[in-house]
Amino acid sequence: MERKMLANAIRALAMDGVQQANSGHPGAPMGMADIAEVLWRDHMNHNPQNPDWANRDRFVLSNGHGSMLIYSLLHLTGYDLAIDDLKQFRQLHSKTPGHPEYGYAPGIETTTGPLGQGITNAVGMAVAEKALAAQFNRDGHDIVDHHTYAFLGDGCLMEGISHEACSLAGTLGLGKLIAFWDDNGISIDGHVEGWFSDDTPKRFESYGWQVIPAVDGHDPAAIQAAIEAAKAETGKPTLICTKTTIGYGSPNKAGSHDCHGAPLGEDEIKAAREFLGWEHGPFEIPQDIYAQWDAKEAGAAKEAAWNEKFAAYQAQYPELAAEFTRRMNGDLPSNWDSETQKLIKDLQANPAKIASRKASQNVLEAFGKLLPELLGGSADLAPSNLTMWSGSKAITADDASGNYLHYGVREFGMTAIINGIALHGGFVPYGATFLMFMEYARNAMRMAALMKVQNIQVYTHDSIGLGEDGPTHQPVEQMANLRQTPNMSTWRPCDQVESAVAWKAAVERKDGPSALIFSRQGLAQQERDDAQLANIAKGGYILKDCAGKPELILIATGSEVELAVDAAAQLSESGKQVRVVSMPSTDLFDKQDAAYRESVLPSDVTARIAIEAGIADYWYKYVGLDGRIIGMTSFGESAPAGELFKMFGFTVENVVETANELLA
Repeated sequence: MERKMLANAIRALAMDGVQQANSGHPGAPMGMADIAEVLWRDHMNHNPQNPDWANRDRFVLSNGHGSMLIYSLLHLTGYDLAIDDLKQFRQLHSKTPGHPEYGYAPGIETTTGPLGQGITNAVGMAVAEKALAAQFNRDGHDIVDHHTYAFLGDGCLMEGISHEACSLAGTLGLGKLIAFWDDNGISIDGHVEGWFSDDTPKRFESYGWQVIPAVDGHDPAAIQAAIEAAKAETGKPTLICTKTTIGYGSPNKAGSHDCHGAPLGEDEIKAAREFLGWEHGPFEIPQDIYAQWDAKEAGAAKEAAWNEKFAAYQAQYPELAAEFTRRMNGDLPSNWDSETQKLIKDLQANPAKIASRKASQNVLEAFGKLLPELLGGSADLAPSNLTMWSGSKAITADDASGNYLHYGVREFGMTAIINGIALHGGFVPYGATFLMFMEYARNAMRMAALMKVQNIQVYTHDSIGLGEDGPTHQPVEQMANLRQTPNMSTWRPCDQVESAVAWKAAVERKDGPSALIFSRQGLAQQERDDAQLANIAKGGYILKDCAGKPELILIATGSEVELAVDAAAQLSESGKQVRVVSMPSTDLFDKQDAAYRESVLPSDVTARIAIEAGIADYWYKYVGLDGRIIGMTSFGESAPAGELFKMFGFTVENVVETANELLA
C-alpha cells in the first residue's frame, strides 16, 4: 500500500477528532503525519500489548497541542485506545484530553503542552537510558539499548528551556536522542519570521548535535534516510530538520495559521478528503490500513527477543539482573526501612547544631550507600546546596556510569530533565538550587505534581536568614507557592532529625514530587521522645507541651522552631500554659485523620500564633482569624541574618509580646 495513504489515516483521524470536539489543533498532526508513519512503522521498538516494556523506545510529542497525532498513532498501532476514545477527544473523563496527559492512555510517556518541556523530558529520558546502560550493560549483553524520539515545533524552540536542555544534551553526548523539528514556519500569530529568525541548524551544531538539515517532511524516502543517519551517529544527539506544510492535505488552509489551532470546518474537511483521495467517512479506517499499521505482533516479537537476551544476562549476572529488575520496578532495597529508622534514632541520640542543608548532605551520605538508584544534581550550586556526597560521581559524555549531573545554571531545564529521568524509570532523581530560584523552575515542578512522578528538589537558603545577599536571593512567597500546589509535598525541617525524616518520606513517595527546604544557618536540635520521633512523619506534631490544657499554641517550622521553643519557655515561666507544634510538612499534617489533627491543634484552643520567616497569609488556615502570624509581609533586606530577624520580628521578645497581647 502506498505510504501516503497510511499517513492519510492520521490526517483523517486528526481532522475528524478536532471537528467533533469543535476544538483542537489539526495542523501539526496533518503536517507531521508522513514523518510519524516512517518512524512508527519502520523504526519504533515498542509493544502495544505491554506499554511498560523496559527496553522500549520512548516517543515524546513536545508540541503537545498536536495531540491527535499521538492518539492516532497509538490507536492505529494497536494500543488499548479504541476509536470511541478518539471520538471523545477533549471530552470529560476521556483518555484523549486536549494535550497528552501521562497516565490517561497507554503509550503516553509524558504530559506535554507547556512548550519546550517535552523535548526537555526527552533529554531526561535519554540521560536515564545512557546512565542505566553504563551501569548495567556488560560485554555481549546490552539489556539497555533504546532510543528516545521527540517531535517539536517552533514554539518549543522559542521557549528558553529548550536552550537549557539541548545545550546540556550535546555536552553529555546523548547519541540515542533523536529530535524532529517540524519546520513549518507557522505559529498561532501567523508566519514566524517576524519573531523567530534563529538559524536553528547552526544553533544545534554549536550545542554539539548532529544536524540533518532541509529534509522534505512529506518525502518518506528522505525521512527514512535521515532517521538511518541519525541512528548511525552514536556520539551525538541528532536534530532532523523536516520542512513541512502545516495542515498538509487541507487545500484552502494548509500552510497558514488558520489550521493551527481551530477545526477545519465541514466544507474544508470534505475538500481535504478529496485532495487526499480519502474516500472514507468520519473515524472510518479500512481494515487493510489497520493491518498495515498494527504493531502488536511485531512488538510482542521484539519484546520476546529482548526477554531472551535478558535471560542470558540473568544467567551470567544474576545479582545485576535482580538489581535492574528492582530498580525498574521502583522497589526500595529490603533493608531500607530498618536502616533509615536506625539512622533517625541515631541522629536523635547524638544532637548537633548544624544547618539543615548540612544535615541534608549527611543524610545523602547515609542514603547514597543504600540507594544506588539515587541520581543527584544541582544547578551550579553544589557547594552551597551540599548535594554531593562521598560516593558522588559525575556523569559525562565519555563515562555515564556515575550518579551525579552538573546541570549548570539551568534551574528550569534541570527540573524538567529530572521529570524525564523519573518517567523513564530506574532512578530516584533529585536536583537542587536556592529556594528563591525555584521560581525559574516552578512550571516543571507543577508538571511533576500533575503527572504524579517522583521529583525531589533540594531548596536551600530558605529565608531572610541567608542574610547579606539581600532580597533578590531571599525567598518570601515561595514556600506558600509550593504548599498550595496540588499533589506537592513540601518539607521545612527544624533540625537534622526532621531533615532525615523529610528525605526518607521523599524517597518513599512515588506518586508526586517533594520539595525539601533547608537553611543556610545552624539550627539547634530539639529534644524528643520516641512518640514524638514517630510523629514527625505525620507532618505536624507536639514538640513541647504544658502540664495542663494549653491556653496558647505556637506553630513553627524550620529555623523558627527554636525561636518558638525559647519563647514558650519564657511564657511558661510567667505561668502561661503553652504548647509548641513543629509542622515541617503541612500537606502531610492535613492528610492525617481528624482525631490526630484535633489532638495536636484542639479546636477549642483559639489562641494560636504561627511563626515562619515566609509569607504570613498562608498560616491563617491554622491559626484562624483570631490568631496571630509572625511572618513576612514584605521583601527582605541586605544585612546579616541576626539583624534581619530582629528587624522583621523573629525574636523571643516579639513572640512573647504578641502572645501576651493575644491572651489579654
